[in-house]
Amino acid sequence: MLIGILETGKMADHLADEFGHYPDLFQRLYQSVDPNIEVRAWEVVSGHFPEAPDLVDAWLITGSRHGVYDGLPWIEPLKTFLLEVREARVPLIGICFGHQILAEAFGGRAVKSEKGWGCGVHDYDFVLKPDWIEGDPSSFSMHAMHQDQVIALPDDAHTLASSAFCKHAMVAYGDPARPDAISIQAHPEFTDGLSDELVRFRRTSHIPEQIADEALKTLGRVVDGNKFVSWSVEFVHQHSRASRAA
Repeated sequence: MLIGILETGKMADHLADEFGHYPDLFQRLYQSVDPNIEVRAWEVVSGHFPEAPDLVDAWLITGSRHGVYDGLPWIEPLKTFLLEVREARVPLIGICFGHQILAEAFGGRAVKSEKGWGCGVHDYDFVLKPDWIEGDPSSFSMHAMHQDQVIALPDDAHTLASSAFCKHAMVAYGDPARPDAISIQAHPEFTDGLSDELVRFRRTSHIPEQIADEALKTLGRVVDGNKFVSWSVEFVHQHSRASRAA
């Protein structure tokens, strides 16, 4: 399986030196579940887009320090490309900013939330669980780092998981049993070390001290990033089988 990484943000230099950029994080994460998975990255944050929507088996849109509402010159072309990918029936996976821009591209809305920052390890409850989510989980835990949230979904989207802080935490587009795209607000690719560094880096300058300190206390808990990878891989496999049968 070849996953195309649409890189919508860059890590700060000191973080990239230790942890790598988003493509590095996702390559390590996906290959920890399946060593045969390959990734190829396009730096769309710098205006570098794929030549066609069908170059890979699936596309993954990364997180970003930018907001979908920022009006940057690459954001509208990215929305257009995501629509082209869906029309070409290539599966899509959105993470954090990727979660938000999928909603925007397909007719929903994401904003800077009045709830403020969500960071540290958060818990999410399933409200709808299609069969590509393997096992019998009723909830999962994952690293969060965001103040933007999806507040309105397109008509054909379905919330799969939610929390008190984040209503639309995991979403499927199209038939949830065989969706065209899935997305999640949390960061399956984050580690405790990266979350710790990010929270401390943004403490006081971006994240209020009390929220940052509470977030740091959650680190060390078991998180389910690998489970999300398994779910997303099964989603891609099922999507591919359905496309071949169509």
